[in-house]
Amino acid sequence: MKQLLLLLIILTTHNFIIPSHSEKCNPDDKNALLQIKKQFGNPTKLSSWNPTTDCCNGTWEGVSCDTDTQTYRVNDLDLFDLDLPQPLPIPPSIINLPFLFYLSLSRIPNLVGTIPSSISSLSKLRYLYFSHSNISGEIPNTLSQIKTLVTLDFSYNKLTGPLPNTISSLPNLVGITFDGNQLTGAIPESYGSFSSLFTSMTLSRNKLSGKIPASLANLNLAFVDLSRNALEGDASVLFGSNKNTQKIVLAMNSFSFDIGKVGLSQNLNGLDLRNNKIYGMLPEGLTELKFLHTFNVSYNNLCGEIPQGGNLKRFDEYCYSHNKCLCGSPLPACKT
Repeated sequence: MKQLLLLLIILTTHNFIIPSHSEKCNPDDKNALLQIKKQFGNPTKLSSWNPTTDCCNGTWEGVSCDTDTQTYRVNDLDLFDLDLPQPLPIPPSIINLPFLFYLSLSRIPNLVGTIPSSISSLSKLRYLYFSHSNISGEIPNTLSQIKTLVTLDFSYNKLTGPLPNTISSLPNLVGITFDGNQLTGAIPESYGSFSSLFTSMTLSRNKLSGKIPASLANLNLAFVDLSRNALEGDASVLFGSNKNTQKIVLAMNSFSFDIGKVGLSQNLNGLDLRNNKIYGMLPEGLTELKFLHTFNVSYNNLCGEIPQGGNLKRFDEYCYSHNKCLCGSPLPACKT
């Protein structure tokens, strides 16, 4: 009896968690979560993270456990709108949740600092979202060590520096979303070697510059958004009649290529090329696109008659305005 009392005193003194026999939450995961809460300054939204309750019982905000295999390891951490008491970094204890496959920290204004390179130790991670916060610094190339990654979303932060050139080696990566940062430099040549699973690349509202690598012709992107950068040169490599492209947004750059020579995906439903230096005649194939519902080629150097028919007739003169010599409905008639 004395030995039992002594053990209880030691465990209490050292703040160890004594799990109940019915508790499913792994004690290491629980300790890690409580450390994360502490490192976040104990925000009120995490008041449900009560050390006396089971972290796998569904009541802990943003926490899910693996019930399929009945290992009950924490595999999903989805936190947003946290009321951090002061500017704080990504909690270091996150790496002590080794079974995470989904990690999201979003809409947290007081989340600052860099993306820790140690995040690469989460070897089972598939979905990584740090968005709409104030994270800064460079995107670490060490992310390429997480071979299980499927999606990366670091949109609308204060990230700087170049695009990470090693992530194209990730075998399961489907898409990257780095919009709304302050990333600089060129799109890496290596981005043309993403796997065939890679279908989405959105890099809008950054400070990217230079020419698009010709290697991007190898990609079959469903969605691509490079708008509001300082990119230039030939973006025709993103087009192709044999591709599954659904949306191309290149607005507000300095791209220059002959639009009349590109092939068009039959699945194209959005095309925004405004405010570039694109030239040539609009391809007749635009009238054959059954799903086209957004279209804008204004403020370019286009010439010739606007193709008539199909979904093109739904777009007004604003979508064609301020070109070199574009004419025909809905613009004034071409001169004979």
